[in-house]
Amino acid sequence: MLKTRILTLKFRVAVPFLSLLLLSGCAELTNILQTASAVKELTEGDIIGGLKEALTVGARKAADRLSSENGYYGDPMVKIPLPDEARVIVENIGKIPGGEQLIENVILNINRAAEDAAREVAPIFVSSVTQMTITDGYNILHGADNAATTYLRNTTWNELYSLYKPKISTSTNKEIIAGISAQESWTTLTQKWNTVANSIAGRLAGFTPVNTDLDDFLTRKALEGMFMKLEGEELKIRKDISARVTPILQKVFGTLDNN
Repeated sequence: MLKTRILTLKFRVAVPFLSLLLLSGCAELTNILQTASAVKELTEGDIIGGLKEALTVGARKAADRLSSENGYYGDPMVKIPLPDEARVIVENIGKIPGGEQLIENVILNINRAAEDAAREVAPIFVSSVTQMTITDGYNILHGADNAATTYLRNTTWNELYSLYKPKISTSTNKEIIAGISAQESWTTLTQKWNTVANSIAGRLAGFTPVNTDLDDFLTRKALEGMFMKLEGEELKIRKDISARVTPILQKVFGTLDNN
């Protein structure tokens, strides 16, 4: 009798627990099935169309933001500085009356050049988007939150570099003081420093030659800022339903909401 009562008690305790477990499992299974069903409903055309739309929308928004006045210069996250090695130039010119303003003007001109270049990046992004394959689409859709940005970075960096660098170079070659440009100041500084650094005394002192290409440094900084903004736009589309401004974006990225 006692054994029967114990079994009955265990049964009464176990049934609600199992029911709860089964209900929980069913709910989870339902979500999985719904997600799988939604993904299954997507055609290859939907996926590619959605990804192309996302990349195009994100790229244009990023470009519009950076190409506006102070898009680079007024944003601490992407404002382009002079290389750390330019500190000596900054300190020396700063001793001249109005020197600090001259340096700031150089930085302003550099960032203005980047803002000017940003106006022309959208077509380069769009051209890359048109070459996207089905495999690219699947990998981006189910990849990391910056998968689309990484795709564009890999496929457009060289072309964007070729677009930005001449504009940056024009800026750094502008006269800033007594007929001397930022580029000339940089070259003079590094040549003199390297003469010392490469001497016996310099090597004994542990000095390291500076071989930074100013225009290359500044161009890379400008592009890093562009992709940082693009990554932010991609994240919005992936995570923020309101950022999916077209039906195809809503359909394709909606499949990720339950993941």
